[in-house]
Amino acid sequence: MSEIQRESMEYDVVIVGAGPAGLSAAIRLKQLDPDLEVVVLEKGSEVGAHILSGAVLDPCGLDKLIPDWKEKGAPLNVPVTEDNFLMLGEAGQVRIPNFPMPPLMNNHGNYIVSMGNVCRWMAEQAEELGVEIFPGMACSELVFGDEGEVKGVIAGVFGLEADGSYGPNTEPGMELLGKYVFLSEGVRGSLSKEVIAKYGLADDVEPQKYGVGMKEIWEIDPAKHKEGSVTHTMGWPLGGNAGGGSFIYHLDNNQVYVGFVVHLNYKNPHLFPYMEFQRFKHHPVVADLLEGGKRVAYGARAITEGGYQSMPKLVAPGVALLGCSAGMVNVPRIKGNHNAMLSGIAAAEAAEAAIKAGRSSDELSEYETEVRTGAIGSDLKKVRNVKPLWSKFGLVPSLVLGGFDMWCNTLLGFSLFGTVKHGKSDAEATGLAATYPEIDYPKPDGKLSFDRLTNVSFAFTNHEESQPCHLKLADPDTPIFENLNKFAEPAQRYCPAGVYEVVEKEGRPEFVVNFQNCVHCKTCDIKDPSQNITWTTPQGGDGPNYPNM
Repeated sequence: MSEIQRESMEYDVVIVGAGPAGLSAAIRLKQLDPDLEVVVLEKGSEVGAHILSGAVLDPCGLDKLIPDWKEKGAPLNVPVTEDNFLMLGEAGQVRIPNFPMPPLMNNHGNYIVSMGNVCRWMAEQAEELGVEIFPGMACSELVFGDEGEVKGVIAGVFGLEADGSYGPNTEPGMELLGKYVFLSEGVRGSLSKEVIAKYGLADDVEPQKYGVGMKEIWEIDPAKHKEGSVTHTMGWPLGGNAGGGSFIYHLDNNQVYVGFVVHLNYKNPHLFPYMEFQRFKHHPVVADLLEGGKRVAYGARAITEGGYQSMPKLVAPGVALLGCSAGMVNVPRIKGNHNAMLSGIAAAEAAEAAIKAGRSSDELSEYETEVRTGAIGSDLKKVRNVKPLWSKFGLVPSLVLGGFDMWCNTLLGFSLFGTVKHGKSDAEATGLAATYPEIDYPKPDGKLSFDRLTNVSFAFTNHEESQPCHLKLADPDTPIFENLNKFAEPAQRYCPAGVYEVVEKEGRPEFVVNFQNCVHCKTCDIKDPSQNITWTTPQGGDGPNYPNM
């Protein structure tokens, strides 16, 4: 690779990812010093194209970043009007009263939003301040300095040969160099993963935990629409097979976000998260709401769920991890965008002070301190035991124990449980297929429930077919000779986009990777029991094109 000649551009700060964390950092840097040179590189075809979130937004991060966001026209138009918590059985439901829940679970003052549209608006604010934003620029490699520090990234590589090599028509991309590099790639970003491994940033913390979140946007009968209504459910159809639950958010224009989250530490490799989501929509409560409506969009994304005890060290020489690149989701609140914004602000303030002091390419320890001891650390520490208690004791006991623990942290400032450990990674949690029963899923009816490939067409995903497959197998024999024998090759099921198949060819099973279907959720990188699959960036602009997720 050393013989490849690339142009380079130098900035004060290079930001990878135009999500809420990266855009907040860019805006705050220019607020602090308009003369700073700041660039944001986004792999999606436009800002917001790869953004998928619930989302009920706590505006505390936006309040701090742009206090007059209402006057500036931020797309926060649907305040939450009611909170509902339901425990589902197969044919009925029980409403969980709101009063026993700690105040942090209250959505009063929050907004139902499209985070894609919020990020589009934030990008406009950033560009008005002089930030350079380049969509369609996937960052595929890090650039290191002589002392092992991160100096920048390589972005915009196009036209690789099918085997991944550089050919006569390859655009080699550019080096974008900065005094500091911020990685705000979202969950399980490829460069963040490399940085965490290279510098041992996760060596002294619990394994990161994840869920896979799947979401559809529905247009429903206006008579059934309740703008501002928020409903969360637990229980059926997952039961004891996996942790998780659903969300149903009524936004404007008679639209509803219907989402389903499955925790990826499930043991039964026969579990099919996507089909659990489709089955969920046939519950009488959900079916009645959606009947007569139509689904207009679909997408999926992994969610970081490890929380406080799984957050790695956030800085290494020249680089900082922001938002979900480090895992800042408050699991019981199902919220991370506010912490992503706050992390961007904190990183920007640390970098601006360092640059003003003549520093560069060192560790921004001030950022680390602010995250651990400030609003983000306080938010995550209060709920740190909810996820591991759920994993250890199951749904009903964990509701009692987790609620008690959150109240203790809220009122007393400490937990009687201390800090509960997570234990195994989600990949290691996968059990042997022979040990668990197969699960019979109903066939989708095409009205409420849909097959994966039909739904993926509503993610508007696209990948240039001549490029190398961005889903790398460390050993191409592992899926058949190990995963199929031991785990019934769960990639066929855990992928919410139908990327992976086992097909019969000449009387023998063959593993097929349909990378064109990929919606960049990263579930395969997380859940593969052999850790044989690595998600990397395809060429810039490829992937889903979410309209208003």
